Amino acid sequence: MNRRNFVQASVALPFLSLGGEVSAQPATVPFGPSYVRQLARDIASKAYQPPDEKLPDSLKDLDYDHYRAIRFLPDQALWRSEKLPFQVQFFHRGFFYKNRVDIFEVVDGRAAKIAYRPDYFSFGDTPAPPSNIDLGFAGFRIHAPMNRPDYFDEVCVFLGASYFRAVAKGETYGLSARGLSINTGEAKGEEFPLFKIFWIEKPAPNATSIVIHALLDSKSATASYRFTVRPGATTLFDVEMALFPRLDLDHAGLAPMTSMFFFGPNDRVDVDDFRPSVHDSDGLAIFNGRGEQLWRPLSNPRDLQISTFSDLNPRGFGLMQREKSFSAYQDIESRFEKRPSLWVEPIGDWGEGSVQLIEIPTKEEIHDNIAGFWLPKAPLQAKTEHNFIYRIHWGPDAPKAHTLARFSRTGVGARGEGTKIFVLDLIGDELKAVDPKQVKGVVTAEKAEIKNVVTQPNPETGGWRLSFEVSVKDKTPIELRATLMQNDQALSEIWVYRWAP
Repeated sequence: MNRRNFVQASVALPFLSLGGEVSAQPATVPFGPSYVRQLARDIASKAYQPPDEKLPDSLKDLDYDHYRAIRFLPDQALWRSEKLPFQVQFFHRGFFYKNRVDIFEVVDGRAAKIAYRPDYFSFGDTPAPPSNIDLGFAGFRIHAPMNRPDYFDEVCVFLGASYFRAVAKGETYGLSARGLSINTGEAKGEEFPLFKIFWIEKPAPNATSIVIHALLDSKSATASYRFTVRPGATTLFDVEMALFPRLDLDHAGLAPMTSMFFFGPNDRVDVDDFRPSVHDSDGLAIFNGRGEQLWRPLSNPRDLQISTFSDLNPRGFGLMQREKSFSAYQDIESRFEKRPSLWVEPIGDWGEGSVQLIEIPTKEEIHDNIAGFWLPKAPLQAKTEHNFIYRIHWGPDAPKAHTLARFSRTGVGARGEGTKIFVLDLIGDELKAVDPKQVKGVVTAEKAEIKNVVTQPNPETGGWRLSFEVSVKDKTPIELRATLMQNDQALSEIWVYRWAP
């Protein structure tokens, strides 16, 4: 399953006729704090409009290479000549990105549509479309000085369905977030909501953040979003979401994220590659409502795996890239050690539900085969309003909850027929002051025998190593759980893992 080959579509837009032709419209319209929320509420009360992906013949069947050759011209960036702290560049429609996205600039409480112009782009070998056709855009990206004051780095990008991603200082793009997921991992098939309109507020000359509003639509729901983006050593997205289901949503994923895990030291079955690891994320971290910190290393399973972590009012969860050394990847081009982690911090109580982790088999690193999101326990009822506020942290790590040591590496190897050895490395300043005689590893499993549990300092990392062997009697997957203790006190987060023999 290639999650980057998602279904994309456009819908009827304000100020556009159903056929996509430009209709008479005012130069600007009033725009207030509740504008997008009310628009989403109104659209949800009406029948869903089928998508319109009409494009000129020269653009509708572009392959990957020809689409990549269509480049936005940086000197045409929004606000470039005004010396503001942010600039906006746009993506052309074509290839996978056929659905029309309209983008508005908001200035002093009024919104003006940014008109498409072919001279914003260079087209390579593809003929430019006629200048009298307003095609809209496929998406946009935000630039700001982040790594040095004299250069506008690409900070974040909104492109394709409801996907968006960002980087922090010194990082390169990796995993993605989404506005909403519907029926992800369900047998009846996934629905891909899409952002169809954006409103970007013009920043002040001394602004350190930029505000983006978005309208999302799908057959099952509409939603409004307000993103406040703050670039930096960790790039922050403050997200305010109002969701209006058209239908009862029993599998709506909130704050969803997608990533790639091909192989690593815990999972190299049938891998013939010079690199030790290939992944955008190496684990799922959870800080649950009970105060527990969980770490679940990712895998590339032989069969689809869905893991459920039930919770009440979660404090945070995310797909993390903890391994930050080049030697762990040995990839000069991809630089996986520079990929960001993504941490979601719910603001307020989200009630009962679960963090869902979906791992999809893949034989290539080009596929996003990992998905994670919050799934409310109760269905979201049709014709109701649901509000969620959360903060997304894009950066080298999650905000530190407290001083527990963390699992930095999971290694798995054979130990004879039906037996595996697990070698877990832990790091953390608190491990430097422990009494070695009082440290012990606690490992549990169902339907399996745990033996030869060993804990010892690791002089190479300054942390500790916990190893153990697992023997199983049958071929069913088993759930493992491990932590490092000093007497009755927890020294580490809780490592949880599913091993499929």
